[in-house]
Amino acid sequence: MGTVHARSLDPLPMRGPELGVQADDIEAPDIEQDPKQEVLENKDVVVQRVHIDGLGRTKEDLLTYEIAEVFRARNLIDVSACEDALPNGLDVTFEVTELRRMTGSYNTMVGNNEGSMVLGLKLPNVFGRAEKLTFQFSYGTKETSYDMNNFTPFPWSSLRETDRGVSAELSFPVWKTNQTLKWEGVWRELGCLARTASFAVREESGHSLKSSLSHAMVIDTRNSSILPRKGGLFKIHQELAGYTGGDASFLKEDFEIQLNRSLFWDSVLSASLWGGLLLPIGDKPTSIADRFYLGGPTSIRGFSMYSMGPQSEGDYLGGEAYWAGGLHLYTPLPFRPGRGGFGDLFRTHFFLNAGNLCNLNYGEGPQAHLKKLAECIRWSYGLGIVLRLGNIARLELNYCIPMGVQSGDRICDGVQFGAGIRFL
Repeated sequence: MGTVHARSLDPLPMRGPELGVQADDIEAPDIEQDPKQEVLENKDVVVQRVHIDGLGRTKEDLLTYEIAEVFRARNLIDVSACEDALPNGLDVTFEVTELRRMTGSYNTMVGNNEGSMVLGLKLPNVFGRAEKLTFQFSYGTKETSYDMNNFTPFPWSSLRETDRGVSAELSFPVWKTNQTLKWEGVWRELGCLARTASFAVREESGHSLKSSLSHAMVIDTRNSSILPRKGGLFKIHQELAGYTGGDASFLKEDFEIQLNRSLFWDSVLSASLWGGLLLPIGDKPTSIADRFYLGGPTSIRGFSMYSMGPQSEGDYLGGEAYWAGGLHLYTPLPFRPGRGGFGDLFRTHFFLNAGNLCNLNYGEGPQAHLKKLAECIRWSYGLGIVLRLGNIARLELNYCIPMGVQSGDRICDGVQFGAGIRFL
């Protein structure tokens, strides 16, 4: 909120005798009084007017909704009173600066063991009601995409995916949760990167159109999303495709749970659990672009990136059901070098990961599905060092010992490096 002043209407004292003249012999000039700060904390007040200076294209109905709480205020620190003011009435003034109509950006991004160059164009507050249109071109090591508004990249083995799409998203709080509703329309083009691509991958190549509705609910009480010391996370996500057009038809459900607890000697114990299920709708099988992938330094450590589960001639095809769990112990570096400064960005890391990824026969019952997910569990353990990059991303250098390796899995036995924003 901008500063709000109360003006004093008392006349300034005249010191005529000291100037050699009497105050009655001269006419008092009209002098604008300096604002006088008046503290009204814990005093009952009524907000009768709100002024917003600096607006151009923002609509009044949006502002009315945003400042509704101001009119229900009962006390303020700084107040302004005018001649026609109520005895306890306030005029509140906001001094604001609107965003530019158009902004551009150029940056590089580091995701879960992948990198990309991004060129972007943003149009904030396009129609005056806090809308934002984003046009983005991304060229990366895993894929190239042309996006409008927002897009989530996917990794492939012998495939390159080019997406052109548009989406609309609405986020709002409900009680202690954050809810997000989203519609997304994407034209997807899958092409083979290698001549040795398997027949299963070549069969998936070509164009497809996905139109989906999704909903996400998040409860996040962590003090940090990258390397939390306390709090928890509960997230569920549902996506339904096919009912609003397109040739992709499925129902996708996944969840994420994380709990963190501070222990003695500045150590932190963290436990996490992921899971998901993909159900095809109709006779058409699910696409390789929509399935789940598991493995790598950001999920089941000790395995290569997305190199677990169903595969064909060395190309991993993803799975329709998965689960993954992790138990971690984070401690300060031995002897605490750089304590209170740069050294606090590093943590020693002990971990135990486990999970499974498979396809299900939907003609069978739930007990058969659970039994299949409990078979052939991959797991690993090890230790390493974690570097927190602000509250944006983190780096891990771990020594991993993979266990429960199945035929076709690619492992990374020994030192493994990982970079990302979401870790199991």
